[in-house]
Amino acid sequence: MIRPSGLAETASPPQPASPWWDEVRATLRLSAPLVLINLAQHGLVASNAVLLGRLGAEPVAAGALATSLYLLLFIGGIGLTSAVAPLVAEAAGSGRAGGEGAVRRIVRAGLWLGFLLGAALMPLLWHMEALLAPLGQDPSVLRDAGTYMRVLQWWMLPALAFMVLKGTLAALQRPAAPLVVSVGALPLNIALGAFFAFGLPKLGIVGVALGTVLTECLALVGLVIVIGRDPVLRRHRFFTSLWRFDAETLVRILRVGAPMGVAGVAEAGLFEAATVAMGTFGTVPLAAHAVTLQIAATCFMVPNGIGQAATVRVGRALGARDTAGLRRAGAVAIGLGFTFMAACAVLQLAAPRSLIGLFLDAEAPGAADVLPVAVGFLAFSALFAMSDGVQSVALGALRGLQDTAVPMVIALTGYWGIGVPLGAALAWGAGWGGQGIWAGFCAGLLTVSILLVTRWLRLSARPRV
Repeated sequence: MIRPSGLAETASPPQPASPWWDEVRATLRLSAPLVLINLAQHGLVASNAVLLGRLGAEPVAAGALATSLYLLLFIGGIGLTSAVAPLVAEAAGSGRAGGEGAVRRIVRAGLWLGFLLGAALMPLLWHMEALLAPLGQDPSVLRDAGTYMRVLQWWMLPALAFMVLKGTLAALQRPAAPLVVSVGALPLNIALGAFFAFGLPKLGIVGVALGTVLTECLALVGLVIVIGRDPVLRRHRFFTSLWRFDAETLVRILRVGAPMGVAGVAEAGLFEAATVAMGTFGTVPLAAHAVTLQIAATCFMVPNGIGQAATVRVGRALGARDTAGLRRAGAVAIGLGFTFMAACAVLQLAAPRSLIGLFLDAEAPGAADVLPVAVGFLAFSALFAMSDGVQSVALGALRGLQDTAVPMVIALTGYWGIGVPLGAALAWGAGWGGQGIWAGFCAGLLTVSILLVTRWLRLSARPRV
């Protein structure tokens, strides 16, 4: 075939893909399974809230009180063990010889840390009633919460081990195994919780907790089996010589992870303090607060997964000394997190009653009183949604740089220096009640998000050679 003159010369050669679009695709490819894992894992807590909602307003309040304290300590543990992910990502991204051995040592030390931490925290959980009794909680709610916690606390050990392995596989950009196990665990948790709570012998609130503990143990076993059957993952030999205590690597994890744990506790502590404070206003505000937190936390799982992907993408670029790549990774992740949470804010403002209905049975005892209070809280939840998403992703990007100490200070300042005092002043001083506490959330999260993004912009501009 003869082409018209000049066509060959004017045809444009294929253009290389934009590195920004490549980064968007890579971040979405990694964050999508991480988001699904987070949603499935949060689904354990959310499904428990749904089951408790079928038992009535008082079980919802008791479950919220127990779960908020459990998550406060558990999130601190996650922060400490989350240092495994950026350290593994850097080791994998560097391409240096002996990388598999370095990864194995980090994983082994992370599992040791999770076990030691869980063993240290569980006695505090066992004595929950004594810890919270001086804080003015309803005695019957506190009693039920303590009963619930003495079963739920056994969730801690397998859950921390699962988090170490999940972070490791994410850093190796192979999140399929924890995704499969996490998705499978969610319906199992619902089935077991419903069976023990409403079946025979009708354990009620205790049955919901028992279902979650059994589910997490089975999920951990399932993940270990899946890793053992994967030929690529099997070569890392994660579980070889687990009995060896590697103090040097453990200290390295603690150096990066301790500030992460403190920052996590600072944020979780903000919500725990709010839950305890809400309990002083009565069962109805506490139940409404619990429902609103479930909605907000469910939305948060998406930017949380994007932030975990940012940790990996930035960490691998750091290992490769790719300054432009790590800046793109952080910018793309922050943009994705903001966009999603903006959409969540619109949904919370547009359809609050539909969202609340997912977590509160309108026919359950006391639900009619809880619904309007929860609608008011959800309006404030929509306001802080975007700040919450941005701070989570920016924090993930900074963790990829293994910058954790200053973000810890930022978290403490924003949450406890601004959020808590302002919330208390509005709740009691201005007479806003529970809505004042949620307004404090908004102010604290906005401050933290601005400061973390500012720090990311400054640190990511430094050349890596």
